[in-house]
Order: sequence, then structure tokens, then C-alpha cells
Amino acid sequence: MIPQPAYLLHKRPYRETSALVELLTLDHGRVRAVARGVQRPRSRARAALQPFAPLHLTWSGEGDLKRLSLMETQGAAAMLVGEGLLCGLYANELLTRLLPVELPVREVFVHYGAALEALPRPERRAGALRRLEQALLEALDAEPRFCGPDGQALDPQTRYVFDPVSRAFHPGQGGIDGRTLKLLASGDRGEPGLAGPAKAVNRAALAPLLGSRPLRSREWMRQLAARRRARQA
Repeated sequence: MIPQPAYLLHKRPYRETSALVELLTLDHGRVRAVARGVQRPRSRARAALQPFAPLHLTWSGEGDLKRLSLMETQGAAAMLVGEGLLCGLYANELLTRLLPVELPVREVFVHYGAALEALPRPERRAGALRRLEQALLEALDAEPRFCGPDGQALDPQTRYVFDPVSRAFHPGQGGIDGRTLKLLASGDRGEPGLAGPAKAVNRAALAPLLGSRPLRSREWMRQLAARRRARQA
């Protein structure tokens, strides 16, 4: 096969010297594979197969679990620390949890690469993650419908809450006003002025897909925020 651009989403030890890996690839979406011998101390592939680094890979096998054949780095890994690293782990966990195996998701791949470029810069993180979430929801045919429950237009003066069943918005206390929702529907959810509402809408749309099991990366973010508040107190 032609080498595929890819990123490592998750890796865990397998047997004595191998690893089970979850990959995001350009043409094949999420791929699960065995990386044989990658845990050996002197393995060249061990240094190459790192999170947040652009890779070129080939694999073989007919089932859901492939066998990696070629692993090459195509550039340096994104330098992520602190909050930026947690955002990267969030992106990896989200894609690992929600993407079906071998569903082609080129837009998700493109937005993931863009997010890795943005995450080292605090002012760009939120927008990059919202765009990635939006691409993921669209790939899963789960994006919000910016209308009322029966398809009617939203009233700019009315506040709405998201309904996960219809994927539309119902009038409700404490929700988001119709004017803001219309801006989200027609514009870029990564725009700074829409960051808060975009996060709330994306989280509400992702919640039914994630189910009751919480994301570990979100808990780590909460712990980091709590430590920062404690230091400032």
C-alpha cells in the first residue's frame, strides 16, 4: 500500500515487545494495529511512534486489527506542555472513543493537524478544538440542527436548549439566545466571541455519543484549573 499520513492517538503495551496502537490516518480514518517489536529499547520505530508527531505508515491484514509494516516520522512532534498537552490528550481521547474503525474522515484529519499547530499558543486553543469537534460531529452525522424542533427558524430574542434526540433547539430557561445560535450556524465556531456558546453546543451534541463514561482528559483539565485557583488564593 501507499504510505499513509497518520498520527498516533493511543498506545499501550502488548505482549513483551509490541504495542497496540490507535491511529488517525488520512484515507482510512481510525486504524487499530499491532506494532511489533516497538517496545524494544533499541527499536528505531519506538522513537518514531510518538503522539502529536506526523507519521507515514503502512500496514497489512484484513480484520479490524492490522499489523504495522512501516513507520516513518515526517516532522517534529508538536511541543505541548501544561494546558496545551491536556488539550492534545483531549483531542486524542475524543477521536479514539468516537470514531468507528476505518471510517474515512479526511476533514477530521485536516482539523486534527491544524489543532496540533494551534495548541502551543493559548489564544488559538479553543478555536482549534471547536473546529475539530465540529468536523467530528459532521463526520458522525451528529451535528446540531440550528432550528426549532419542527424545523422552524430560531427567534433571536428567545433562549434555547439543545435536545439530543432531535438535535434541534427547544425554548428553555438558561439556554443560549437565538441570535447567538444563528451566528454559530452561519459562522466559524472558533471565532473568539463565540467561544463560550460554541463549547456549550458542541459539548451538548457530543454528550449522547460519549455516554456515561467521562473523559479522563476533562477531569485532568478540571484538576489543573483547581490547582491554579488554589495557587492564586
